[in-house]
Order: sequence, then C-alpha cells, then structure tokens
Amino acid sequence: MAMTEHGLAMHGIGVRFGGLTALDGVSLQVPPDQVVGVIGPNGAGKTTLFNVVCGLVEPAAGALTLDGRPLRPRPHRLTRLGIARTLQGVGLFAGLTVLENVMVGATNSARAGFAPALLGLPRSDRDERRLRAHALTILDGLGVADQAGAAPGTLPFAVRKRVALARALASRPRLLLLDEPAGGLGAEDIEALGELIRDLPHRVEHPCAVLLVEHHMDLVMAVCDQIVVLDFGRVIAAGPPEVIRDDPRVTEAYLGATVEQSGAGTPTPDGAEAGRGATA
Repeated sequence: MAMTEHGLAMHGIGVRFGGLTALDGVSLQVPPDQVVGVIGPNGAGKTTLFNVVCGLVEPAAGALTLDGRPLRPRPHRLTRLGIARTLQGVGLFAGLTVLENVMVGATNSARAGFAPALLGLPRSDRDERRLRAHALTILDGLGVADQAGAAPGTLPFAVRKRVALARALASRPRLLLLDEPAGGLGAEDIEALGELIRDLPHRVEHPCAVLLVEHHMDLVMAVCDQIVVLDFGRVIAAGPPEVIRDDPRVTEAYLGATVEQSGAGTPTPDGAEAGRGATA
C-alpha cells in the first residue's frame, strides 16, 4: 500500500511484550476517504495495532504520522486529534440515557463541559442545547433517535451497538477506529452496519476515514477499500478485497495449511481462529 502524506500512517511499527513480538515492522495507511480493514487470526497483533494508534501501547520501533506530521497519541487527547474508537463491547453508561451517552462523546467541543450541562449550572444552557441537538442529529442518522430517552440496558444489543457508534461519531472524528463492530450481531444487522460504515468517509458533513478490525469476512470484503492482513505480528498481504480474497498466503494464515493440503475453501476467520491462542 503506497504511503502518502494524507491521513494516518504507520511506518515500520514494532512492539514487544517481554520475549513476545506482537508487531514486527508493520506499515499501513488510512487515507481520509477510505475504509481500511485489518484482519488476521487470533494472536496476529490486531488489538495491539489499535492500542498503538490510541496511545495505550508505545512502540519500540517505527513511527506514526498524521498528514505527514509526527503523531504521538495519548488516550486522553484522542478526540483533540480527531480520533475516536469503539470497543468490542458497547461500553455505555448505564446511569445515563441514550441521548446523554451520545452527548458525552461530543463534550470535546463544549465550552462549559458535559457535567455542568447535565447539572444545569450557570452558563451551560447554550452548550446543553447545542449538545442535545447534535446528539439527536447523530442518533437520527443512525436510525435510533426514537430511543433517545431510554436506558441503554433496556435496549436490544444491536441498538446499543448503534448508540455506541453514535457516541463515537458525536466527537466529529476524522478517523474512526472500529473494533469488531459486528460482534454479536445477526446477519440483517451486519448488513445494515455495513451500509453505515461504507457511508462514513463520504458523508457531506463530517466525513471520517475508518480503520476496521473485524472477524466477519463478509462485512470486511463488502465495506473495505483496502485490507491489511496480519499474521504473527507481520503484514503478509495488503490490497483491495478482490486481491486479498484470492491470496493463498491469507488462506494459509487462517487455516494453518494451504487449500490443497487442507481441502478447505475460502478463509472463514470465525471458525479458523480457535487454535491460534489469545488475541494480541
């Protein structure tokens, strides 16, 4: 994948945990107008890669850049950099309504802050109205505005997933990190999620690039412009979906053998990862 000066880029990233090499010379780019997927068996280094971008793990080698400028991310400064991340679960606050959860995601742009707005403290009324309007707009765009007053725990899992996505989008990110967003969803919900993800880099207002880690290959193939395949911390393949789908190295990484040896067909990560150990 050719490097340019636009968007996020990782250059030769290396991460070690004691004697374990989690990432070994990993390079990739997320242009502003694309969805880039990262796939690989359990233990391949996908979560570690996300944690490097979020500043939770500091690489021992390599560098990150954003629009060609050095990037040293810190978790508490991600929204200021225009980066948002969803979790493998939903991570919603049980004591807040759906609307208030999404408002939390927008507080990086609020002058008074979220707590004063909720408590009705002086000079917060204007911010509160602006936050609520923005949060409702995001929820409406994801088709869940009718649940704004509900407690997250009362909602179906697929709806909570959308609320979590709305909270991430509320900060108006330029880059959205999606960590297994299809986990726990049925086929119909995954298809709807795919339509949402494909649209994100091309929205008229607040478009954002997407870096996606996902096990559901149908979703990855449907939404990604480029796919990077990791195996044991190294990039073994990178390119558009149609190239990755037919790459024998990808099949071998998932199945532990070539197609001829195993008699298997297209890689299916959900079923093929069981023997690879803990996720890295």
